[in-house]
Amino acid sequence: MRKIIVALFTIISFSSVFAQNDKRLKGLEKELNTILEVTKAPGFAVAIVEGKKIIYAKGFGYSDFENKIPADANTLYAIGSSSKAFTSAILGQLRQDDKMSFEESPTKYLPNLKFNTDDMNTNIIIKDLMSHRTGLPRNDYSWYLFPTNNKDSLLLRVKHQEPFTGVRKQWYYNNFMFLAQGVIAEKITGKSWEENIKERFFKPLDMNRSNVSIDELKKSLNAALGYELVKDSLISKMDYYHIAGMSPAGSINSSVNDMSNWLITWINNGKFNEQQVIPESYINEATSSQMVASSGQPDKEFPDMHLSNYGYAWFLSSYKGHYRVEHGGNIDGFSANVAFFPTDSLGIVVLANQNGSAVPSLVRNIVADRMLKTQKTNWSKKFTDQKLKEKKEEKAAKDKTLASKVENTKPSHVLQDFTGKYSNLGYGEFTITNQNDSLFASFTLKKFYLKHVHYDVFEIFEVTKKGIDTTEDGAWRLNFNTNDVGDISLVKMKMEEALEHPIEFKHKPSIINVDKAILEKYVGSYELAGIEIKVYLKNESTLYLFVKGQPEYELLATDKHKFTFKTLEGFKVEFVASDDASINAILMIQPNGTYKATRK
Repeated sequence: MRKIIVALFTIISFSSVFAQNDKRLKGLEKELNTILEVTKAPGFAVAIVEGKKIIYAKGFGYSDFENKIPADANTLYAIGSSSKAFTSAILGQLRQDDKMSFEESPTKYLPNLKFNTDDMNTNIIIKDLMSHRTGLPRNDYSWYLFPTNNKDSLLLRVKHQEPFTGVRKQWYYNNFMFLAQGVIAEKITGKSWEENIKERFFKPLDMNRSNVSIDELKKSLNAALGYELVKDSLISKMDYYHIAGMSPAGSINSSVNDMSNWLITWINNGKFNEQQVIPESYINEATSSQMVASSGQPDKEFPDMHLSNYGYAWFLSSYKGHYRVEHGGNIDGFSANVAFFPTDSLGIVVLANQNGSAVPSLVRNIVADRMLKTQKTNWSKKFTDQKLKEKKEEKAAKDKTLASKVENTKPSHVLQDFTGKYSNLGYGEFTITNQNDSLFASFTLKKFYLKHVHYDVFEIFEVTKKGIDTTEDGAWRLNFNTNDVGDISLVKMKMEEALEHPIEFKHKPSIINVDKAILEKYVGSYELAGIEIKVYLKNESTLYLFVKGQPEYELLATDKHKFTFKTLEGFKVEFVASDDASINAILMIQPNGTYKATRK
């Protein structure tokens, strides 16, 4: 342990001494502290790599804001999607070993992976997964709100997720396709994605503090806590997010010292300590344009900042005339950016414990301006100006939203009718309950309060340990729809911006338990226009309805005297009680009308 501590201290000390003698870095810390102030970030760490050396590594602010524990170059942060380059690099190694080809269909290794259309199933190849060009939108709420540790079951959802364009027609970010890459590697190697990352990268690159799960992060010393900025002023702690089965898309936790070794490897054609860790041919291909990410002319203010392409898990662009390869990362409470300039042998990694933070890109640009000796931009001022602009735009958008609200309307049903389970095969299942005359939606890890907007439209607000904040806009709206009988049949949510239509979740009413003694009161024969309807019990607790010539139907209790058919949507029955509480009739409620059958 003492040797490790001495080694870490040596790295930090060497970096500090080197930085003091490097004129390019003179006054850097003052500038970076300004970024800490204007962004109101709790902390961050940055490392600079040149050639095969770490020339600067330092922490700013705090890893634990409440207890004022300083961040340093060995502090662990969640790096989010900056993990993706690790996942694709495994495939680069496997291709080098002739164990696979990027031109093959992913279904060769994942036979249970099915896409939504025949065109996708026929034409998508592994290379498309690596460069975000399958035609699938993000569908991030599918894994974020409905997580599971089972990677294979997550991939089964892809079949039910609609494309928004054709294969290779448009670049669009998709985490599921990086999950697929991780699972392909698992099938080929016989090892988990987590084992592959540790054995193929962490060990040979001396990334000794890095890990691949929140459980490991919690057990680590010097691990940062995650935070968010509330109402532009309050630094508030966030819970770690367990990314679960989606781990190949973004579950690595690391420090800037460890990530520096990763950058050194990429800058030096895949070599680290003279060992070829990543094939050079893959390095060249991964950092070359495989898909146009976005198009357009350069900004007039920055004419030498242009190009927006994508390689394999890397964004490619021109930064003030220098070829830049980079990838960001965001997950609850953390933001990251890992960047390098291959022709300049320069690498920069910035890790921050602030949610959705601009810190990593701001710090990266400040360092790049100095190291590349380009014209300096006042990035802190640019950030402040941009924030003011965004506030004005947010206010305008909020005013527009308020103006669209129809006043003096109410839901078409009592709140209890909105309760039950809602499911979508491409996403998952959540439950809506009625608590103290308020509706709440419970997902796998999160709970939301539903605030009525107008008609059958509700706005959704997260329930946190701090309570419910309805002063800001809700995350999105829920629009409940009815079937021909008038029952709540589904809810629509605009959860995916790339799709023109909202995501639909089918409704199953809440089922209640009814005592056998009460169920027995419904048992008997009922007559409707000469047709006999039999109601009987099976297994002493399940009520069935039978009409000659039809299958028997299981009835599910939804309320007092009210039942729905287990296998028929839009059909239900209601038993009619007389003054003495005995059951004398049954109402058959169906899409073409309501019919009364009298007890025989």
